[in-house]
Amino acid sequence: MMNTLIKLGFVVGCLLFAGMMEDDGRHATPAQVVALDECDPATFNLASNAGPDFCKNVALGYSTTFSTLFADAAAGRPDKKWDFEPDTLTVDKGTPIIAVNQGGEPHTFTEVAQFGGGFIAPLNGGENAVPECAEGFSSVAVARTRILQGSQLQVTGLSKGEHRFQCCIHPWMRMTVVVK
Repeated sequence: MMNTLIKLGFVVGCLLFAGMMEDDGRHATPAQVVALDECDPATFNLASNAGPDFCKNVALGYSTTFSTLFADAAAGRPDKKWDFEPDTLTVDKGTPIIAVNQGGEPHTFTEVAQFGGGFIAPLNGGENAVPECAEGFSSVAVARTRILQGSQLQVTGLSKGEHRFQCCIHPWMRMTVVVK
């Protein structure tokens, strides 16, 4: 009897520690969102003054130069290859969202009330910065949503309804999560 209780306690503890149980006790498989971009290392690392490892694009072929990214965004036609995939995600309540940065640049995966501009005005295409992004990385809330190249961010505890996420650096990178 004692061994059975110990084993049961261990199993329950592991499940609680993993944090992957929904409110009704079902196992919640994380849903993945991928951040993509095609930065050109030669132009981004030089123009951004961020150093030689700022843009780590590993894609073959197509890449966006620093000047093209800014010119296209200012003209209201940002590079569609800089994106969150999928554009819309529907999940059950309790499902963790894992945002993975498979691009060459840092991004944020920031929840916003309404879509709009980010904290780099020339990339906003004429839109005003949304309040959630306006302070940039000086805001702890924005800094916590940063996803460096090759890393990931887990979002949990979303309430039922529609949630909007955007990159506060590249604000055309947007997606909607619908929680049922």
